[in-house]
Amino acid sequence: MNNINKVLIVAAHPDDEILGCGGTIARHIDQNDEVSVLFLTDGVSSRNASLSDKILKNEKDKRKNAALEVSRYLGYSNIVFGTFPDNKCDTVPLLDIVQFIEKNIDILKPNIVYTHFCNDLNIDHRKTFEAVITAARPTNSSSIDSIYSFEVPSSTEWNFSNEVKQFSPNHFINIQRYFEKKEYALKCYEMEIRAFPFPRSFKGIDALATFRGAQSGFSKAEAFMVVRQKFK
Repeated sequence: MNNINKVLIVAAHPDDEILGCGGTIARHIDQNDEVSVLFLTDGVSSRNASLSDKILKNEKDKRKNAALEVSRYLGYSNIVFGTFPDNKCDTVPLLDIVQFIEKNIDILKPNIVYTHFCNDLNIDHRKTFEAVITAARPTNSSSIDSIYSFEVPSSTEWNFSNEVKQFSPNHFINIQRYFEKKEYALKCYEMEIRAFPFPRSFKGIDALATFRGAQSGFSKAEAFMVVRQKFK
């Protein structure tokens, strides 16, 4: 009998979890692993400062409801919504974010964590990574064995600076059987999908999964960078 993994995805915004590792989530669920998702921000409140409070609340509710619909469809119930400022995670003390993540790690006790790449273009993604690495320090009491960074189309590949490390995956997960579930889950976030050739388009996401599959010998794959991994 296979051991059941406790998996935690820490994402800056609702939709990042599916863009980055939606197929992998579906695979974990299929393997009877316990999956939890932790969001830091609402993902929408920074977009238009002129929106009325009523319209902004409606937009935030739409995004939250989409995340809940995704969780029901894929089959996990542990979902936590943080209230940090959208696209302004650099304006709050990092310790506040770290303690929020630590609290949930203590409750959920994951052994596998997926989160953002450290050098994404989006500031919230970068701060999420930094906070996760701090919250998931490898102490004797830590439950965490593995941490992986995922890529998010229109953020990971858009940091063109030659001064930062680029996303270079060294861990690939076969999602051929689960790509349709990833596509369906993305339809719940259709308000975030753009027309091709935008990378966060259905065609662009399909192309990325095909490319990562070709890199690793699969028809479709999601790619990750190993941040930390230990074997007991």
